[in-house]
Amino acid sequence: MDVNSSANRMGDFLRAQRAQLTPEDVGLPANGGRRVRGLRREEVAVLAGVSADYYARMEQGRERTPSAQVAEAISAALRLGPDGRDYLFRLARLSPSTLSSDTDVSDELQQTLDAFPHAAAFVTNAASRVLAANATATALFAPMSGHETLVGALFLDAGARQFYVDWENAAMAEVCTLRLAMSYAPPHPEVVALVERLIENSAPFRALWNDDNITGAPATSRVIEHPTVGLLRLAHQRFDVRGAPGLELTLLTAPPGSQSAEALARLARLSDAAVDSSFAELTRQLDIGGI
Repeated sequence: MDVNSSANRMGDFLRAQRAQLTPEDVGLPANGGRRVRGLRREEVAVLAGVSADYYARMEQGRERTPSAQVAEAISAALRLGPDGRDYLFRLARLSPSTLSSDTDVSDELQQTLDAFPHAAAFVTNAASRVLAANATATALFAPMSGHETLVGALFLDAGARQFYVDWENAAMAEVCTLRLAMSYAPPHPEVVALVERLIENSAPFRALWNDDNITGAPATSRVIEHPTVGLLRLAHQRFDVRGAPGLELTLLTAPPGSQSAEALARLARLSDAAVDSSFAELTRQLDIGGI
């Protein structure tokens, strides 16, 4: 399936958002005899301060490059949150022109990851491929390591729904993240390939991707059932990597003294023990070889 087809993504998005609002939501009188759900096009145009014809052309796909001022006004008229506003700006080609194709993580960034011993810290590219991680993150996601990307594991791994206790929340959040990545002009080829593969191979992803009402699901927590250390309830925070558009630093943390914090600490210790064991085995083999 070609996700870069000439589909009217901006129009679909605007219609979906318009359908969710009532006149009362935006301070307009509620007249009877409405034939459509939500606000009328003319009402959105009035709220945004643009002509009804111009707004109609936007929904119909005949106007795809509104100014930043118009996009801002329509975002306010449709009561879009930060994620929805960002998505509309990207669809209007008002976002950065492309995503970074960097695959190398600097030594300084790796040091930053390792400086969070009480957190699972990792860096991903726009397609959720892990480029660098600290020991805790490596141990935490080891059960999902058979896939090239974290999103691929979320939707394609047979054990994902057992691993992610809050699978629905995680799935919606990742779909929103991929939508934002797809709205760059042009989107990164790795993102396009991932979305096409998931549309083809995952019915749950396909359903979420086609639901234009999903525009900014909260991603502030993760609940994970780890086969080694049990249940973890973790705060989930994402940060853009400055100077590398498309790269994100993710931190998964737990309140100090909590059961989840102890589970993270155990994963870190297990990871360190595995490294020590590998080093000891390498040393033994070198001794045997007389090197």
